[in-house]
Amino acid sequence: MSDHPPTGRSATPPRATLRRQSFNIVWLVPIIAAIIAGYLGYRTIMEQGPLLTLTFTNAEGLAAGQTQLKYKAVALGTVESIDLAKDNSHVIVKVRMTNVGKRFLNSNARFWVERPRLNVSDISGFETLVSGAYISVDPGKPGGRYQDQFTGLEQPPGVRSDEPGHTYTLKAYNLGSIGSGTPIFYRDVIVGEVLGYDIGNGLGPIQISIFVRAPFDHLVRPDSRFWDTSGVSFGIKGGVLQMQLQSVQALFAGGISFNLPYSARDETPSPDGASFKLYASRQQAEASSYNTQIKVISYVTTDVSGLTPGAPVNALGIEVGDVTGIDLLVDPSTGKAKVRVTMQLQPQRISALKESDSIENSAALLQRFVNNGMRVEIGTANYVTGQKEVDLVSVPNAKPAKVKIDGNAIVLPFETNGVDTILANATDITNKIDKIPLQNIGYNLNRLLKTTNNTLGGPQTRQLIRQLSLTLQTANTTLKDIQTGFGHDSDFQRNLGQVLNQANATLQSLQALSTYLDQHPQSVIFGRSGS
Repeated sequence: MSDHPPTGRSATPPRATLRRQSFNIVWLVPIIAAIIAGYLGYRTIMEQGPLLTLTFTNAEGLAAGQTQLKYKAVALGTVESIDLAKDNSHVIVKVRMTNVGKRFLNSNARFWVERPRLNVSDISGFETLVSGAYISVDPGKPGGRYQDQFTGLEQPPGVRSDEPGHTYTLKAYNLGSIGSGTPIFYRDVIVGEVLGYDIGNGLGPIQISIFVRAPFDHLVRPDSRFWDTSGVSFGIKGGVLQMQLQSVQALFAGGISFNLPYSARDETPSPDGASFKLYASRQQAEASSYNTQIKVISYVTTDVSGLTPGAPVNALGIEVGDVTGIDLLVDPSTGKAKVRVTMQLQPQRISALKESDSIENSAALLQRFVNNGMRVEIGTANYVTGQKEVDLVSVPNAKPAKVKIDGNAIVLPFETNGVDTILANATDITNKIDKIPLQNIGYNLNRLLKTTNNTLGGPQTRQLIRQLSLTLQTANTTLKDIQTGFGHDSDFQRNLGQVLNQANATLQSLQALSTYLDQHPQSVIFGRSGS
């Protein structure tokens, strides 16, 4: 083998060419993942809304990272953290809102926690038994300023901002069983509810805020009357025991009803925030619809327990007014007491009275009634509860009386009724019986019985009884001897029979002689032979 290259061949090596390797498809996976992550991060940043701060009394049912803030079942945010306040008086809940939820952060918004609630006035939140509690929001009326810190409500608001209707204010001095959520009735249909109440400084009436839903809010007119229908009312009317119950819900949660008087049907509906008086009963509400009132006073000298302001004033069983005041008056000079009962009569209920009449004309008309025997009496409206009423009755053979005018009031004469008279007589009889010394009489009678017992049971009485027994035995023996001497088989009885027989024969002879002389009277002179 030769170490030399072959002749005719070049000794220069061939030129190498460099080839670029193509893109590996494996790198597409991390690149796409990075793009998606960047997009999601950008979207999260763009959709992320502000941080909302809420304060609640407790965080029951809330959980960080899980509990959502919703409006009409649409999620607007998620709870990020739950912390206690520095003074431990409440909890601070921070909610990260979405970009959409940002527009709910205004000063008119309200926030609360939806939980299951079961009571007589509110049954709601049962869907949270499955889905869990969540924070709900009511955006309120538009136009509020931006705000991201709120104090949450402990109870859901009675009215949402998107619910049509009007709010009104009722004034009352007693709440009774009325509270938040109490239903409002119109002809037994629930048309609204009580939102809340404000007692103020405690000296004036209580302000009760109510809401009436549309379209029933147009039924509230300036002359509408509201009254309390809570609980059950009993009464006796026409001799029949009556019970009135608005509804089972009103029985436990209370209730308020209102009406639309016929005279108010042409009135304009009351504006939002209008104020009305809350009456204690329907009777008082209907009585207040009479615009003109005649003030009447009567001075009562009998027991008025059970008579209260608002009690009806009846004439022949028809209500013509109501009692407005009861005052005790004492005369310091004589020490005598009487009760001044102030009433108001509605002229519209009495055809003879006119709304335009002056107090003098009304007094003159009432004087004619009094001349015919009309008097004021205190009657019983309910024998179960003892409630009293004022009756204008006609008293037969009533003593003459005069109607007086005292300031702006008319004074009517008072007359005790028959029941009061009977009770007074019974009381007088009882007092007389109390004056009888029954205790002394019983003591003396007891002493007499003891003396009699001692006398009858003494030795003298026993000796007298023995002597009387001996006397009776002697008398019995004497009667037996008389029976022996003068009995049926005695000689005395036989001799007496013979004497009686002879006397009978003599009487027969005399009778025969008398008959003969009647027939032959001449025989007295000439004898029998000469007849």
